[in-house]
Amino acid sequence: MRKEIKASLLKRLNRIEGQVRGLAGMVEDDRYCIDVVTQISAARAALRRVEEEILRDHVAHCVEHAISSGDKADQRRKIAELMDVVSRAER
Repeated sequence: MRKEIKASLLKRLNRIEGQVRGLAGMVEDDRYCIDVVTQISAARAALRRVEEEILRDHVAHCVEHAISSGDKADQRRKIAELMDVVSRAER
């Protein structure tokens, strides 16, 4: 993973960690259920964006390398991994 991508992802994950701590505080404080659910949706969306960025980086480097290497077994393995993770993410 490239340094600038890693730094950006860590910054986002730290923000998400803060969101989740905020959610715990909202539950602790008996905040209005809809407000809690709204914040959960926001945290999920933020995690999806991190996931997309990691997958984008993976395709740009790992999958692209497998394709350019000409190694058919490695190409099949990388594509199978990618398909597996995409299908799991949609569940």
